[in-house]
Amino acid sequence: MEAPAVRLQGLRKSFGETTAVSGVDLEIGDGEFFSMLGPSGSGKTTVLRMIAGFETPTAGRIELAGQEVTGLAPFERDVHTVFQDYALFPHMTVEQNVAYGLKIRKVPRAQRRARAREALAGVRLEKFADRRPAQLSGGQRQRVALARALVGRPRLLLLDEPLGALDLKLREQMQVELKAIQREVGITFVFVTHDQEEALTMSDRIAVFNEGRIEQVGTPAEVYEKPATPFVAGFVGTSNLLTHEAAQRIVGRPGVYSVRPEKIHVLTGGAAVTPAAEPDRITADGTVAEVVYLGDATRFLVDLDAGGRLTALQQNLETSSEDVAALRGARVRLQWQQRHTFRVPDAV
Repeated sequence: MEAPAVRLQGLRKSFGETTAVSGVDLEIGDGEFFSMLGPSGSGKTTVLRMIAGFETPTAGRIELAGQEVTGLAPFERDVHTVFQDYALFPHMTVEQNVAYGLKIRKVPRAQRRARAREALAGVRLEKFADRRPAQLSGGQRQRVALARALVGRPRLLLLDEPLGALDLKLREQMQVELKAIQREVGITFVFVTHDQEEALTMSDRIAVFNEGRIEQVGTPAEVYEKPATPFVAGFVGTSNLLTHEAAQRIVGRPGVYSVRPEKIHVLTGGAAVTPAAEPDRITADGTVAEVVYLGDATRFLVDLDAGGRLTALQQNLETSSEDVAALRGARVRLQWQQRHTFRVPDAV
């Protein structure tokens, strides 16, 4: 059986009396695009830095491709890291930046140039080889940093919030490009982000971090559709929890339940006061507390008669901002399919 690209066992890291990472166990498969997702201070970047060798674990074990590397220096690991600030040399050309690591390793000039050009072609920047970083856009500089990381042909590429400095539209473009590049080169990517959309868009699997621990590991669909804890339900997507008496009255069973906003239909006017007709559907009456117009969709915050609040997301197929704004304070009925209600485990 082939060893995983990364195996972490009992990984801990403390800074004085502060525990940043607390007992992380994780396996990342060879060739995976794996994301570590969580809020600031959740431990994800510290775990990445320990995999890279920039931080030494307080306890635990790190294996890369079946070899223990816990005590090895960064240059002794077959790993490269891409940071948010790119760290390109401004006085060098794009090609020279990409080839710099090979030069340090005394790779012959002709071979350096060929591999640098190959790496630039892989990120679709071969036409920019002779430019300086200042002559490039933010997205192009990000791809140069990626090419520089890939030119050494590492088995593992670590990316620490590499898209964080880009504007929204460019960040969305780079999410698609980065995943395409990863598929082409076929090496393992470990991507750290606090942005749930980035993680859902690009990842084969995601580990959700909270307070130094992993709350859930799964595919994007598993993490989004079936969150393992209330924290995951709230952090990945919009928190829509039915608890205690509200859960009993609406779902018909005790516990904590969640339903995603886009699964909920908002019925207004006469439709809002008709009796529930379909046994496979759940209904909940309430009052619209707030309306948020998003252009292509509208977000409704509804205070439920049974207690609590749910958020519903409705596409603006035939409505305008004026139409939806008029619904603030209106009585509505929320309706969704039974199968879109899931119980959140380990909820207290």
